[in-house]
Amino acid sequence: MTTNSMLFAANLVTALVALLHIYFLVLEMFLWDKPAGLKAFGQKPDFAKATKVLAANQGLYNGFLSAGLVWGLLQGANGLPVKVFFLTCVVVAGVFGAATASRKILFVQALPAAIALGLLWVAQP
Repeated sequence: MTTNSMLFAANLVTALVALLHIYFLVLEMFLWDKPAGLKAFGQKPDFAKATKVLAANQGLYNGFLSAGLVWGLLQGANGLPVKVFFLTCVVVAGVFGAATASRKILFVQALPAAIALGLLWVAQP
């Protein structure tokens, strides 16, 4: 694979990670106590109602991660440090979430970001 195709793959996976975090934002900020949010997080309605404000805060942070990744993508070649920083933040958050909340977070959040980081590393000349 050429450097250009590796960089394209890295940017594509980075964009997918950004989209995932927009999805997390929507789930946590707007759907936390709705059927989709209850199902996604396996929660009971009473718990979701009691934790709705905390979830919205968490969703906002996911939105910031997504915004940072999009910012890095929009900078083209100059965006490499920004993408690396925000992808690393996603990996750290995913590892922490897997250790403290649910192992599933490791695969849904940390793994895609780690793959994007690996592709960025391989794509560098």
